[in-house]
Amino acid sequence: MSQRLETLEITTGPDPAWSVVWLHGLGADGHDFEPLVAEFDLPESVRFVFPHAPVRPVTINGGYPMRAWYDILSLERGELEDETGIRTSAAQVGGLIQLEAGRGIPASRLIVAGFSQGGAIALHAGLRHPDPVAGIIALSSYLPLPATLGAERAPGTERLPVFMAHGTADPTVAESYGAQSRDQLQAAGYDVEWRTYPMGHSVCAEEITDINEWLRQRLRVST
Repeated sequence: MSQRLETLEITTGPDPAWSVVWLHGLGADGHDFEPLVAEFDLPESVRFVFPHAPVRPVTINGGYPMRAWYDILSLERGELEDETGIRTSAAQVGGLIQLEAGRGIPASRLIVAGFSQGGAIALHAGLRHPDPVAGIIALSSYLPLPATLGAERAPGTERLPVFMAHGTADPTVAESYGAQSRDQLQAAGYDVEWRTYPMGHSVCAEEITDINEWLRQRLRVST
């Protein structure tokens, strides 16, 4: 069994009806996207869960230990991926989804989100969870292990809405990587909303506004 992740939680009101599990990027921690909660204007009370990734050596950073969802062996797409690390972190996220279900918020009222490496895990975990989640947000990210998705995606996820966004000047995860993942998901039948912004490997105010609107649309759907 995968070790339970340490988390930070913020609830926007009493008796939350929805949950958002938000995964940070390489070298950050769960506090990284904590300030975004105050920027959102959502129609229902939401519990935001910000997990902290485990500390592990990262190959592209000279083996230096840092918080990471998986090892990164190369920044080039198509190169060898840390499948074990990806699957372990995805299983840990699945544990958080199950934990929320035990607290009264089923997967159908939970959104998995992430930035960069965290977005990759959000896509991997969200598309494979046996109980379909309400949606996925992947920012400045890409789809890991794309060749396995067809055989592993959970039944019912074909209608799952996905929000993907990328900076057009991203020097870390090239926009083309995100666009390629968008195309792969759309070819598999997923409803992907794709946005780009004139920025690097970061998040901008316009993007936050678009995420807020996308979340509002999801939260209006009663399940």
